[in-house]
Amino acid sequence: KTVGLMGRNPNVTIHSVSGNQHYTFAMSCNKAPFTDPNVRRALKYAVNRQELVDKILFGYGTVGNDVPIGRGQRFFNDEMPQTEYDPDRAKFHLKEAGLDRLEVELAAADAAFSGAVDAAVLFQNSASACNIDLSVKRVPNDGYWSDVWMQHPFSAVYWGGRPVEDAMFTTAYAAGAAWNDTFWENARFNELLIAARAELDEAKRREMYFEMQLILNEDGGAIIPMFANYVFATTGDIDTGGDTF
Repeated sequence: KTVGLMGRNPNVTIHSVSGNQHYTFAMSCNKAPFTDPNVRRALKYAVNRQELVDKILFGYGTVGNDVPIGRGQRFFNDEMPQTEYDPDRAKFHLKEAGLDRLEVELAAADAAFSGAVDAAVLFQNSASACNIDLSVKRVPNDGYWSDVWMQHPFSAVYWGGRPVEDAMFTTAYAAGAAWNDTFWENARFNELLIAARAELDEAKRREMYFEMQLILNEDGGAIIPMFANYVFATTGDIDTGGDTF
């Protein structure tokens, strides 16, 4: 929020660098209603990703596609269709789950990421057109990572990302991983994850990682609406004598 103010100073240069940092809404796949993949799909179509990038990140980021792999990473699946905000498709998946309406509660605090509560409210607004009654539970920053994360069945989360695909998948998406905050398990995903580590043919390995991202996009328990840039400012007008800055 301070970038605009700092940018008014002609002696300050604003830098915005893309990376693997991403913000998520984690659904516990071992707890109803998130045990149903159609419910998970409905919620993915119910979030207006571009609105979050514009209003939460102020444009300093990119739209996410429910995979934790950044666009600059070696095996980023650039062929995968982008999941867009689509109330009709959200309603379709609710019907596939046998539901006319869905009521869920999303827990958030700015401890999860800056603007997480506001992001949850925007999600609430976009979901209302999808027959989804999403209530926002604002919780304290204090104790968020011990009392809410991986405890509440639907919560806001941030990830700094990992430098390679295997590390990210192994840390947060492999079955039984300590930080698998969606408690998601997919046999095909785990099979590919192990096989890809030993595959020396780069083309075949790329196919494996592409398929893993498709599986996550369609079946995974993490809604990943946005990747946040690293934003910082520099100036050359620093007095090394320490008197003025």
